[in-house]
Amino acid sequence: MTRRPRAHHVGQVTEQTLGRLAEESWSRFDDHDSVYYEGRWHRSHALAERARRMCGGFVAAGIRPGDRVIVMMANAPEVSLTYQALWAAGAVVTPVVFLVGPEELRHILTDSGAAAVVTSPESADTVRASAVELPTFVGTAELERSPEHGPVAREPGDLAALMYTGGTTGRAKGVMLSHRGLWQVGRAAYELSHQEGKNRGLVPVPLSHAYGLIISVAGMHATEPQQAVLMRWFEPGSFLELAAAQHVQYGTVVPTMLQLLLAEPLEEHPLPDLAHLICGAAPLGRETLEEFERRMPGVQILEGYGLTETSAVTTFNPPGRRRAGSVGLPLPGYTITVRDNEGEPVEAGDVGEICVSGDSLMLGYWGEHKPDPDGTALVGKELRTGDIGCVDDDGYLYVVDRKKDLIIRGGFNVFPRDVEDALNEHPDVVMSGVVGRPDPRLGEEVVAFVQLGEGATATAEELIGWARDRVGRVKYPREVRFVDSVPVTSVLKLDRKALRARLG
Repeated sequence: MTRRPRAHHVGQVTEQTLGRLAEESWSRFDDHDSVYYEGRWHRSHALAERARRMCGGFVAAGIRPGDRVIVMMANAPEVSLTYQALWAAGAVVTPVVFLVGPEELRHILTDSGAAAVVTSPESADTVRASAVELPTFVGTAELERSPEHGPVAREPGDLAALMYTGGTTGRAKGVMLSHRGLWQVGRAAYELSHQEGKNRGLVPVPLSHAYGLIISVAGMHATEPQQAVLMRWFEPGSFLELAAAQHVQYGTVVPTMLQLLLAEPLEEHPLPDLAHLICGAAPLGRETLEEFERRMPGVQILEGYGLTETSAVTTFNPPGRRRAGSVGLPLPGYTITVRDNEGEPVEAGDVGEICVSGDSLMLGYWGEHKPDPDGTALVGKELRTGDIGCVDDDGYLYVVDRKKDLIIRGGFNVFPRDVEDALNEHPDVVMSGVVGRPDPRLGEEVVAFVQLGEGATATAEELIGWARDRVGRVKYPREVRFVDSVPVTSVLKLDRKALRARLG
């Protein structure tokens, strides 16, 4: 019989720094199976020793407190260990999605002033092609040959992570996140999402994204031994097989993953252990939520909302208090205000720009970046998110769309998400993306790009009529273009920039 790892009482940790948090979390429980990856379990104490050795390797290599270190790897246990080791060494974690090209990587390397790069063999060629000469660790084996090293002293307000964002709308800019901000959001996210006894989670989201980073931080606040089933990258069939074989109880997903899962024969994959899926990173259509829960009885979707600039999470639907269609309630420490075009607060239920204030906001953008009038910006101590939404009488937030994606057709506002949600209801549609095409008479015209399922027969005329019946005679697309796949970013968000480029 396997003995259950001992759970220790977690007292108040006064020093809100991530290197100290990691060290404390490793000693909180007895040794146990901690991470399942590509066919085997990794034990918690062995992982802790590896992270301490990595820390020693970074220190021996000359990495000093405040140095920015690029971490560019596909999902693997080594990703979170590298984060923990860098925080213990006092360095600034700078994650980069391993799918970026040499030019974008060159920009991040030079803009951040990185001191080193940690990558994996499949990404080493991209690092070399960036033509930026830096110390590069291909894998972590060399780092792990060093003696163990404990965390160095850091302050809660110090820079902990430099996350590059905005690559789909312009040149990626660095978002500065503090130890305190990530520590507090990680704790709140864990406390709001955790259900006692449900400790085995499936993680297909990229650990290099802000969503994946905060998953790593939240896990360090655990009050029960956690077990992560980690996917190298998302593939719907593998997701279902792993969830069944490893008896996972919860998972982390983005809306695109749910849409791709709905194209699978879900009824052939009963998952009696799966209680809920935490969905974030982009708005989720109400119809997608309802269809998934209908086809997967017993599984509840818990939506959250956040930006890199808010340390990844701003609101969440706690288990037992979910409000379908909403992205939940503000995390402790955050205040949501919805403002009109003049910057004045609107009444509950009225739509406007979502603004966030609180202690866990970003420290600011790295270096010199021109403000985007329709994008995210820090104004005083409040973040203007560039997202459009409303708050109900009970404080639940609803996200309508992104301000810069708004289509103005003949003077009427068209939110692309409304049209996409309608199109995605059609049984032949796997996924859709909607953008505005310049029009000399109306200003903009609504164009939909649609990916059909295998064997589907829907025509453009049929889908136009379908959308018109659901969103009205102003918003419906006048043009439907069929594509083999709707483009998504490296973190599986709908890539409207790529769609606009196809308009010609």
